[in-house]
Amino acid sequence: MGWLFVFVAAISEFVGVVGLNKYNEEKTIRHMILFGGGFGAAFVFLYMSFNYLQVSTAYAVWIGIGTAGAVLINMIFFGESKSMGRIISVLLIVIGVVGIKALS
Repeated sequence: MGWLFVFVAAISEFVGVVGLNKYNEEKTIRHMILFGGGFGAAFVFLYMSFNYLQVSTAYAVWIGIGTAGAVLINMIFFGESKSMGRIISVLLIVIGVVGIKALS
């Protein structure tokens, strides 16, 4: 159940990232709710995961998934650089998250 909460927290963080980008482009209440609600829900679900998982493990996996996801979302949907260095860096983050999950 704890990993499900971490996964939902990561998805919520993706919503927050999209909301943040949209709010940066156009300051509307809708974009602010998307931004604040996404990040707020992410913290709630992450906190709920702590009832099932070690804080350090859940937090590290959430940060890794969130960081890699945010970079990919920005590369795909918002035109950020798709350089080989960025792609390799994201792959290293994913490898690190898989390693933490495998060893916990």
